[in-house]
Amino acid sequence: MLPTPDTSHVPYARVYEPAEDSFLLLDTLSAASETGFLASRFSSSRTKVAPPPLVLEVGPGSGVVLAFLTAHAATIFGTRDILTLGVDVNRFACVATRLTVSKAVEESASTAGSFLGAVQGDLVGPVRSGAVDVLVFNPPYVPTDELPVPPAGIAEKSKTTFEEDSHLLALSYAGGRDGMETTDRLIAALPDTLSERGCAYLLLCAGNRPEEVKQRIRDFGPQWRAETVGTSGKTAGWEKLQIVRIWREPVEGDTAV
Repeated sequence: MLPTPDTSHVPYARVYEPAEDSFLLLDTLSAASETGFLASRFSSSRTKVAPPPLVLEVGPGSGVVLAFLTAHAATIFGTRDILTLGVDVNRFACVATRLTVSKAVEESASTAGSFLGAVQGDLVGPVRSGAVDVLVFNPPYVPTDELPVPPAGIAEKSKTTFEEDSHLLALSYAGGRDGMETTDRLIAALPDTLSERGCAYLLLCAGNRPEEVKQRIRDFGPQWRAETVGTSGKTAGWEKLQIVRIWREPVEGDTAV
């Protein structure tokens, strides 16, 4: 079992603490089925004829998942020749992610990929179209009456109030209608975000209607696939969780991937 990165330095009052959903992602991404899939696309033999894959985590929070992927790149992707990047709307999460990844890479230098950083932004806004080879998203999936927005001016503050911290945490779990308002935006952006060889790992709870989500993605076109590759198998918090892998396969006459 690959070691879990240390997040003891993370300010959990304002940054999401790793929980069942985070650990389900770690277990799924390091499972033999997924390391085999990822290596088939991004192993050393592949990267010799293509650019190093860009691995993007949207909303890394504490950085535990991105640090895991970066530190154990050789095992998970079949190559250390990968680039990783995080994008989070919460500035404090970006700071936490940078430190979490740096510590994990230092402890696993012989297997680690290259970390580009963690930047503040909205979903995939900071990356160019078609640039992402692996996208990981643990979204705010809890149904709520409204979708929170970042408190005004908080990016310039070094200290925050209890109310501001609570609002920052709400950004990590409050998903609005059906818990899907943020996730819907990310799904809509996938065709323009993923490279031809790209794939995405999306965490959903039962209340997000995952079967409908998978069918919506398949309706993008004949190349598109969406399958559940990981599940909590039990109630995690208040909902059962699953990880959906999204990718494209060539169709007859198509030479992509």
